[in-house]
Amino acid sequence: MHIPDGFIDLKTSAAFSAAAAIAVGGAVKGARNQLSEQSAPLAGLTAVFIFAVQMLNFPVAAGTSGHLLGAALAMVLVGPYAATLALSVVLIIQAFLFADGGLTALGLNIFNMGVLGVWASFGIFLILKKFLPKTKSSIVVASFIAALLSVPAAAAGFVVQYAIGANATFSVSAVLSAMIGTHVLIGIGEGIITALTVSAVLASRSDLVFGWDNQNTKLEIRS
Repeated sequence: MHIPDGFIDLKTSAAFSAAAAIAVGGAVKGARNQLSEQSAPLAGLTAVFIFAVQMLNFPVAAGTSGHLLGAALAMVLVGPYAATLALSVVLIIQAFLFADGGLTALGLNIFNMGVLGVWASFGIFLILKKFLPKTKSSIVVASFIAALLSVPAAAAGFVVQYAIGANATFSVSAVLSAMIGTHVLIGIGEGIITALTVSAVLASRSDLVFGWDNQNTKLEIRS
């Protein structure tokens, strides 16, 4: 899913980079209230895990690639604000040290994976929690569905960016078909990994899982 340099024009890249910067700035503020001394180390471990799984790339059409995202997993474990920061840090390291995703496209990638992927999964997760029983098993199910849908949601962000400012000659319909179709399949794998990981953490330290949080997940931003 990492977008390379030159794939999207600079004007579009700059616009989405600005949007990503605003979102990350809000995440920094929100994470201060969301993380505790107990959960902060988990956020670091989650970022390391995401970095590892994102190194496994699957080729997609039109010069792009797909991989496990980790957005929903991070969201459930440490909350959406910290998850956005974790994904952003991972993407920055990958771009600068491993040339995974272009530097001019860094804002595009952060917006798609660190913002869209995280917050789409968070919205889906909250909706599911309202209708599912108040049990740990339900949290695992909600995590699976949120993770599955977060991947094509992030891929859809790329399709929108491509439609606005593509430098390539592939049709939007071809890119849409390739990206969404492939990332739905990747989303299934992501959902399974997310569910298994959340289940394991819930079994051992449920007090650290943001998505459980005694069934009282809250978002607070204090000035």
